[in-house]
Amino acid sequence: MLKCQHTRKFLSHTWIWLLPLLSALLLSCEGSDAQRQSYADQQNLFFPVEHEPYNRPSSLLAALEDTSSYWVDSVFNTLTPEERIAQLIVIEAFSNKGPKYEADVMRLIKEYKVGGIIFFQGGPVRQAKLTNRYQAASKVPLWISMDAENGVGMRLDSAVEYPSQQMLGALAEDTLIYRLGEEVAQEFKRLGMHINFAPVADVNNNPDNPVISYRSFGENKYDVATKSMAYMRGMQDGGIMAVAKHFPGHGDTDVDSHYDLPVIPFSRQRLDSLELYPFRELVRHGLGGMMVAHMHVPQLDSTTNLPSTLSKPIVTGLLKKQLNYNGLIFTDAMVMKGVTKYFEPGEAEARALMAGNDVLERLNSVPKAIAAVKKAIDKGQMTQEEIDRRCKRVLAAKQWLGLDKYKPVALENLYEDLNPPIADLINKRIAEGAITLLNNKKKMLPLRLTPRMRVATLAIGANRVTAFQRQVNQLTDKTDDYYISRKADAKETKKLWKKLKKYDVVLVALYGPSIRPSNHLGYSKDAAKLVQQLARSNKSVITLFNNAYTLNQLPDIEESRALLLAYQGYFHAQAAAAEAIFGKVPTRGRLAVTVNKHFGYGDGIRLNKSFIAER
Repeated sequence: MLKCQHTRKFLSHTWIWLLPLLSALLLSCEGSDAQRQSYADQQNLFFPVEHEPYNRPSSLLAALEDTSSYWVDSVFNTLTPEERIAQLIVIEAFSNKGPKYEADVMRLIKEYKVGGIIFFQGGPVRQAKLTNRYQAASKVPLWISMDAENGVGMRLDSAVEYPSQQMLGALAEDTLIYRLGEEVAQEFKRLGMHINFAPVADVNNNPDNPVISYRSFGENKYDVATKSMAYMRGMQDGGIMAVAKHFPGHGDTDVDSHYDLPVIPFSRQRLDSLELYPFRELVRHGLGGMMVAHMHVPQLDSTTNLPSTLSKPIVTGLLKKQLNYNGLIFTDAMVMKGVTKYFEPGEAEARALMAGNDVLERLNSVPKAIAAVKKAIDKGQMTQEEIDRRCKRVLAAKQWLGLDKYKPVALENLYEDLNPPIADLINKRIAEGAITLLNNKKKMLPLRLTPRMRVATLAIGANRVTAFQRQVNQLTDKTDDYYISRKADAKETKKLWKKLKKYDVVLVALYGPSIRPSNHLGYSKDAAKLVQQLARSNKSVITLFNNAYTLNQLPDIEESRALLLAYQGYFHAQAAAAEAIFGKVPTRGRLAVTVNKHFGYGDGIRLNKSFIAER
């Protein structure tokens, strides 16, 4: 015991004697600025400053309320004023554009120290490799985002794509939407991503909307709010940031803000009661991020041709103060015509920050934006303190998302991890739950075949037998199968119609340009006439595998004996439609939008499987 006390005393005196010598030696060293540090800094090499471990808050909003963590402060203090501006910038990246493009992205990361990336088209392995390279080159860990309303498969090959929000809007319950959000979060994290620009919280009540349409949960503000919350909670409970869009509401417009500046002419009372309702509810329930749209809303800001993105009354006055939103506010892409039509690159980004946005997404020019923001600070239009506060909030969000403990994306088993069995099951359950029966005259469905009944299947918009037809053939071996192009001419359609007239039942599948929904079926006049003849024939069961609004492109479709809406053409939707026709699954879906005078919001005939006798 005595020996230990003597030892401690000796070491204590030794340090007292050595410290001045060490100090002198360190101060006399020649070399880089990093080597010529202060005496106090060098002391930390021997006596590191203790700091409280990071206790991750339960929500992102809680993390944003207190940005005084050790990691946030230590990173912030390494940044120059220009680099703090750059932390508020998210640049675009693709993983399918080759080395020259990738080098340009790398230059922006290294030279300007941008805060994050939004990935678009490519492949998961290619993207993961690029993410690792970009992260390794970045001074501050990058937050990685994606505009993936339907999951990463919406942008990347070899990954799962989930149904459109219109299809989700047909579901009677929202538990599947929450579960989908959780799974999307897992896939994001597996790819080293942190932010999803979803859900779309716009109330789509304009059938001619060219940009929202099937991306919305529907026309009913309550449905849109509850389903948006389910998706948001699933993602945020899964550990990523949800960014709802497009505030203050892009649903009732016939102009696409990618190509022009839409004008929203409605009264403040209408906006408060309808467009703003889902966003208000998301704010109340803990939304992490909000995206502001490029729209001119005169009742909120009458400044001529001013997009909402650049409007202080809308971003700060309405969103921050009136709605009490404390999350992070993102602009929509700053390359869109909705903002660039009237504002130059640089000026637009500076005005967006002055309006109250926190993060600028997809810029025309990073250097022009940083220069314009610095100029605005010099002119007193905003302060460096405002930039610093936003920068710290971005860093706090990055820490909450786990970037203070960044690890490279593991490439092993990436494909398998992005295609788990649970994802396939979720897609199957959604497809079955969304099938919407709009016509069932004389109880045509469930279809019961008699020994002498002649049955045909017809796929319009296909060049081979489809999944729907194959599934029908598994349920009955009594069918003859036909298919025809969307662009079929009169000769082809007349020949086919002559063959079809001899059948007792024709099961018709209507497809658009792809398995995804579309705004236009693109049918030739003769193909559309064939559908009309089939609808009037009193023997056709017609299923549309596309956007509900495209029913308006099919004359007399309401005359069909039975009409189902499957919303899009992915495999599980086609299989579910075939099974619903034969009573193997119930029809429980409800139309989430009003299509026309024949098919309105809430329509859907329920056929309950439990009352259907097995064949």
